[in-house]
Amino acid sequence: MKGSLRRSAWLAVAICAFLAVLAPAAGARQGPTVPKLDWQVCGEAANVTCTTAQVPLDYDKPNGKSIELFLAKSPATDPAHRIGSLFINFGGPGGTTAQTFEDGGADVFPALNKRFDIIGMDPRGVGQSKPSIDCKANQETEGIYSQPFTTPDNLNPRALINKDLHYIGRCIALNGQILAHVSTANVARDIDLLRQALGESKITYFGYSYGTFLGATYASLFPHNYRAMVLDGPLDADSYINEPLDDLSAQSSGFERALGHFFQACAADVAACRGFGSGDPRDAYDQLIEQLDSSPISAAGFPDDPRPVDGDDALIATALALYNKGSWPFLAQALADATHGDGTRLRFAADLYYGNNFDGTFDPGGDRYFTIGAIEQQYPHDVGLYLRAGKRSWSEHEHTWWNNGYVELNYGLWPIHDRDAFDGPFKVPGSSVTPLVVATTYDPATPYRGAKNLIRDLGNARLLTMRGDGHTAYSGDPVAPNSACVDAYVEGYVNDGTLPPAGTKCTQDTGFPAPAPQAKALTTPRIGGLRPQPHVAPLAPLR
Repeated sequence: MKGSLRRSAWLAVAICAFLAVLAPAAGARQGPTVPKLDWQVCGEAANVTCTTAQVPLDYDKPNGKSIELFLAKSPATDPAHRIGSLFINFGGPGGTTAQTFEDGGADVFPALNKRFDIIGMDPRGVGQSKPSIDCKANQETEGIYSQPFTTPDNLNPRALINKDLHYIGRCIALNGQILAHVSTANVARDIDLLRQALGESKITYFGYSYGTFLGATYASLFPHNYRAMVLDGPLDADSYINEPLDDLSAQSSGFERALGHFFQACAADVAACRGFGSGDPRDAYDQLIEQLDSSPISAAGFPDDPRPVDGDDALIATALALYNKGSWPFLAQALADATHGDGTRLRFAADLYYGNNFDGTFDPGGDRYFTIGAIEQQYPHDVGLYLRAGKRSWSEHEHTWWNNGYVELNYGLWPIHDRDAFDGPFKVPGSSVTPLVVATTYDPATPYRGAKNLIRDLGNARLLTMRGDGHTAYSGDPVAPNSACVDAYVEGYVNDGTLPPAGTKCTQDTGFPAPAPQAKALTTPRIGGLRPQPHVAPLAPLR
C-alpha cells in the first residue's frame, strides 16, 4: 500500500511538472495579437473606408514578424437592419478585392450591401497588402502560359526547363520570405483574426471560384465562426490541392465542353454568331486557328498593341471570352473579323488575359496566381511526368491542350512549400451552418462535376444549380441579372439563412444573341491561365 501511495505521489508530481512545461508563463500571450482597425475614407465610391491590419507572417510564431493586410469596407446602406460583416473574395489565387469596392462601393452588390458591411480584403501577398508578390515578369513571354505554347512537335525539354527555372528564380529572388507563408490556410487564419478585430462572433462569407477553396478551408478550420457561406463557381477542393494534375486536366475538359456549347449556339443562329462558320462554326474555328498559325493577321485597329495575331493568341482570347456568356457576342464578332483578316478584337482579349499594360509594365496577377498555387498544391517533382502529361493533353484536349501538362512543369520545379498549408479533410460538421454551393452546368473553369465532389466531401452543404454557361452564377445586378432565380435564392440565404430546397435548379437569363448585359466589372479580367479566376464581367464591344 505504501509503495502504491509513493508511486501515486510520484506520478502526480510528474504530471504537474509536465503540465507546467506545457502551460504558458503568467502574463504570456495566447495566440496572435488582435489587430486594431482604423478605418479612413478612401477610393472613389461614396462612404467607402479602408484600413490596414497587422497579422503574423507565420502563425507558428504569432508574435514574431508581421505583414500588412489592406481592407476596404462598404458599410450597410440600411444600418438600422444591419446583420454584420460580409467578407467577399473574387477568386484567383492572387485576385484582388479591395479596389473593386473602393471604385464601386454599394453599387457592386446593392442587395447584399443593404444589411451587411461588405469587406473586401486583399489576401496576404496580393494587391495593396504588403509585401505584395510581383515577379516583374511578362506573362506572355516568361510566365507559365507563355507563348509559343509547347506541343510534342516543338518540345525542347532543356529549353523548357531553363525557361521555367528562370521564371521561378526571378519570383523567389524578388519576393523573399512572404512566399513561404501565402497558403490559403493562412488567409483563412487572417480572416478569423479580422473577425475578432471587428468584434463579431460570426462572419458571413461569399467566395467566387478559388474563393470557394478559401471558403471550404475556413469552414473546415473554423466551422462555428460563420453564420452563412456562399461558394459560387466551386472548386473540387480535395482534387485542387491534392491531385492538381488531374484537377487541371478536368478543367481543360470543362473548357472544351463550354466551347462546344458556344459552337452549338452559333450553328443554331448564324446571324447571332455574326455569320461566323456559316452553320459549321467548329470546322471554321479549327481552320482559323490553323490559318493563324501559318499566317498571323493584323491587329492594326488596336493602336495600343497592333502586333499580328497568331493561333495561340486566338486560343487565349477564346478562353477569356468563355468566362462570361455575355462575352459570346464579342467572341463571335472577333472570330468573324479574324476570318476577314482583322485581329483587333482577338489582340485586345489576348492582351487583357495576359495583363499587358501597354506602358512597359505587367499586371502581377499571373505571378501571384502561380506562386500561391505552387506553395501549397501537391505537385510531384518528376520532370518526365510533366512531359508525358503534356503529350497526353495534346492528344485529349483539342483546343485547350496548352492548359495542362507542359505548363505544370513550373509547379514541379518549384522548391518552396508552406508548412502551414491545409490539404484536408474538407468537412463541415452537422453542428455547423450549411454552406450554399452554387454551380453552373457548363462552367468552363470549375466544372459542374467538381461541385458535386465538393458537396460530397463537405457532407453538410446544399447545392443550387444554374443551368447555363460561364464561370459563376450570382451577379447581384438588379437590372440585368445573370439569373434572377439564383440571385433571389442567394440573397434569401445570406439575409435569413433560408436554404433553397434540395435539388433546386435555376435557368440563366443571360442569352445569346442578346447584347451583353451591363454587369458591373467586379474585377478586371486578368492573366493567370484557365484555373479559377476572379468573377469576370462581359467584354465590352470595341468601337
